[in-house]
Amino acid sequence: MRVAVSLVLCMMLAAIPITSAQSDSNQENMWPGDPIDSHVHMTWAALTLEVNEWADNYPEIVDLVSVGESELGKSLWVVRLSDWSNDTKPDGTVKEVVYIDGGHHGNEYLGTALAWLSAKWYINGWAEGNQEAMNVLQNSEIHVLIMLNPDGNDIDTRWNINQVDLNRNYDHFWNTCPTTQPGSSAFSEAETSANSAYMNTEVPDADLYVTMHTGVWIMLYPWGKWPEQPADWELYHQIREDVNENVSTIPIQNANQGLYPNCGTSRDYGYGVMGYPTFTFETDDEQFVPGSFENLNERLEEEMDVMRFLINNVWYWRARLDVQSIEIADDEVTLAVDNLGQASTINATLQYVESGGEVTWTSSPFTVNATNSTIIDLDASNLSYSGDGMWQLYYQVRVINASRWVTEAIEIQITENFEEEDTGFLIGYGIFNSLTTVLSITGLAIVLKPKEESSEDNCDSKVRDS
Repeated sequence: MRVAVSLVLCMMLAAIPITSAQSDSNQENMWPGDPIDSHVHMTWAALTLEVNEWADNYPEIVDLVSVGESELGKSLWVVRLSDWSNDTKPDGTVKEVVYIDGGHHGNEYLGTALAWLSAKWYINGWAEGNQEAMNVLQNSEIHVLIMLNPDGNDIDTRWNINQVDLNRNYDHFWNTCPTTQPGSSAFSEAETSANSAYMNTEVPDADLYVTMHTGVWIMLYPWGKWPEQPADWELYHQIREDVNENVSTIPIQNANQGLYPNCGTSRDYGYGVMGYPTFTFETDDEQFVPGSFENLNERLEEEMDVMRFLINNVWYWRARLDVQSIEIADDEVTLAVDNLGQASTINATLQYVESGGEVTWTSSPFTVNATNSTIIDLDASNLSYSGDGMWQLYYQVRVINASRWVTEAIEIQITENFEEEDTGFLIGYGIFNSLTTVLSITGLAIVLKPKEESSEDNCDSKVRDS
């Protein structure tokens, strides 16, 4: 049957005028695939040629690396996109990081195609001077591993060459759900081992991870193992609301409820172990019509609109604490703080750092909910405050335990509101206090001072006063 379909496709393709294909104004956006069965897929060889061409043509924004090899020795290419002329954003702050992978399952070609398009859209946009693409690449890094399972891709199968489902092979509750072919152990396969190594070494602080598949038109967030909502449910629910109201009606659900129980997935590993906000983006399974080369910008236009939304707003996918004021009283510090991000933090602390760099005071932990303003009264009875140091916040950027910690300096005017202390002679001081001793000696010297000397001092005083 497969041979017969291929022959029909070849006859249909032969009937297409060559000049028509060459004159297509969208030729650069075409999916470099070949007709197989009822869809068009891209071979690993075609991908290798294309990503190297991207790197050659756009070295200012494309950095191409191999993060390892498949079980059969095929390079696993990661296309890294950013304006590499600057290591930081234009304002000097750190760029946000987006990580995308596709092709865990070799026969899910539209998932691989969406990963390909997620890189291609920004490359084309940069070349054409598209302001959205330029802003993203100046402020972010986008890392795209387009085809994680090249061996399975080239032989049109879900599994890798060892007959392992790569998306059940990650070290997050590996093989604890009803599943098939998860491998002999977590990360037993070269492909998943390379992917997790890249996560841990190159993008450990990513603020978005999207893994792309094909099957049911849906976006899935953690968890796959449990039906309960994840710790950062506020973030996921807000993204769902914004996407469904403004971008697409695609369903966005907890993976266990939206699909079926699944363990050992890259999505749950990315969230539960790495602390990223993660999604499995499932495109529909209606592949290309035989003989057609529908432009991916049209075929996956709505899916790409969702990806652009997620990437454009990546700055918000964490807690972003912005201190409005700090007021210091005798035994209390009052902190007013806004959370500009869409994730909560539950263990933030305020710290005082002396001029030498030593943290001499840390408050008790406090919570700041997503997109919320909070006023917090903190016990400062043990605060040793000189006024020469600085203040900083120390907190986790999301609620999940695996999320990263950040230290952020506070650069605002501090309000000091200390009550004046009674400075009467010897009151409030221990008799052997060093300051008490100095004051006592000074007082005795004044009392015992010769009268004539005091008179001269008084005269001098009158002269100065006049």
